[in-house]
Amino acid sequence: MIFSQYTSEFKYNWKLAAPVILGMLGHTFVGFIDNIMVGQLGTAELAAVSLGNSFMFIAMSIGIGFSTAITPLIAEADSSDNLNQARSTYKSGLFLCSTLGIILFLGIYFSKPLIYLLKQPKEVVELAIPYLNLVAFSLVPLVIFQAIKQFSDGMSMTKYPMYSTLLANIVNIILNYILIFGKFGFPEMGIVGAAYGTLSSRLIMVVYLWFLLRYKKRSAQIVKNIKFFILDILMIKRIINLGSLSAMQMFFEVAIFTAAIWLSGLLGKNPQAANQIALNLSSMTFMVAMGLSVASMIRVGNQKGLQNYKELRRIAFSIFLLGTLLATFFAVLFFIFHENLPNIYLDIEDAVNYSDTREVLSIASNLLLAAGFFQISDSIQVVVLGALRGLQDVKIPTILTFISYWVVGFPISYFLGKEEMYGSFGIWLGLLAGLTTASISLFIRFNSLTLKLIKQKHELT
Repeated sequence: MIFSQYTSEFKYNWKLAAPVILGMLGHTFVGFIDNIMVGQLGTAELAAVSLGNSFMFIAMSIGIGFSTAITPLIAEADSSDNLNQARSTYKSGLFLCSTLGIILFLGIYFSKPLIYLLKQPKEVVELAIPYLNLVAFSLVPLVIFQAIKQFSDGMSMTKYPMYSTLLANIVNIILNYILIFGKFGFPEMGIVGAAYGTLSSRLIMVVYLWFLLRYKKRSAQIVKNIKFFILDILMIKRIINLGSLSAMQMFFEVAIFTAAIWLSGLLGKNPQAANQIALNLSSMTFMVAMGLSVASMIRVGNQKGLQNYKELRRIAFSIFLLGTLLATFFAVLFFIFHENLPNIYLDIEDAVNYSDTREVLSIASNLLLAAGFFQISDSIQVVVLGALRGLQDVKIPTILTFISYWVVGFPISYFLGKEEMYGSFGIWLGLLAGLTTASISLFIRFNSLTLKLIKQKHELT
C-alpha cells in the first residue's frame, strides 16, 4: 500500500514530536490558565489581558522565530558528529537570544504609549498597562529558554524542555491562584498577579532546563565550560541570516492574529474578549502542529546533513500527513463543541456581568466555527515551514508568508470585520484566507525544491 511508506514513520515522528507538543502546550497553558482565572474577574479584565498579550505575541514571535535557526544547525551537526559546530552553534545562539530578549523587553516597555493610539476601550487600556510592564520583562528569560530549548530539540532531546514547561505551569497555576485572588495572606492583585505568575514561571523554566542539560552526558560536552563572550563570527552571521528570516516568517503570521485582536477591540470589549477565547483555544491545538513542525525540522535537518534527499522527502511527507489527520480531528471537535468550549472561560452565574457574558459566549462560539475550518490550513503551513527550515531554505518562504498574510489575509479581515459587514466572524474569515494561501504556496515550494535537490544529486552521481 502506497500510504505505508508514510504511515510507517508515524510512530517515530510522534515519539519525537510528543514531548515538543507537551512543551509547547505548556507555553500556551500558561495563557490558558491566566485567561480562565482572569475571566472570573470580568470581561474587561479578560480583554485587558488580550490587549496586553497582543504586544507580547509580536515580540514573542520574533524571539521564538529567531531561535528556530538553532535547531536545524544543531541537527545537521549532530547527524555528522561535528562537536565543534554544535558547541559554536549553541554558544552563538545563546548569546544572540539573550541579547534579543533584552532588546525585545525594552521595545515593548517603551512602546506602551501606542496602546492609546489603537482606539481600544478606555477601561481595558487602563487595566492592560500595569499587566504589560511585568509580562514584558518575562521576555528575557523566555527567549533565553528558547535558545536552550532549540538546542535540545536539535539534539533530539525533546523531552527535557517538556519537563521544564510542565514545572513552570505548576508554579504558574499556584502563583496565579495566590496572587490574582489574594490567598494565604497575599494582597488581591488581579491581572497584575497573573503577570507575576508568568514572570516567575519563566525564570524557573530557563534555570531548570539549563541545569538538566548541564548534567546529561549527551549534552554536557557541548553546554559546559563555554566561553560566552568569545564568539565565532561566521556562526553568528549564519544564525542571524537564518534566524532573522525565520523570525520574520513567524512575525508575519502572529502579527495578523495580533491585528485581529486590535480589529476586535474596535468592535468593543465583548468582541475582543470573545476573540481572546477563540484565539486561546486555537492556540492550544496549534501547538500540536508546532510540535510536528519541530520534528519536521529535526528530521529534515538530519537527512540534509546526510544529503539523502529522497529519504528526506519521504519522511517530510509522512509528517505532513500526520499533521493533516490530527488537524482534521481537532476541526471536528471544534465543530461539535463550539457552543460548549467558551463556557470554560467565564462565570455564567455572575449576575452583574450576565449580559456581557452572554454576548461574549455567543460571539466566541461562532468564531470557533471559523477556527475549525482553518485547523487544517494552519497545520499544513507550519509543518511544511518546519521542513523548509530544516533545509535552511528561508528567503522564499519569508516572501510567501508575507504575501499570504498581509496581501491576502489582512485586507479581507479589515474589510469583512467591520461592524456593518460580518464583525468578528469576518475578521476570522480573513485569517482563514491567509492561512490557506500560506499552506498551498509553502507546500508548492517544498515540493519543487526537494525534487530539484534529488535531480541535482542524481546528475552528480
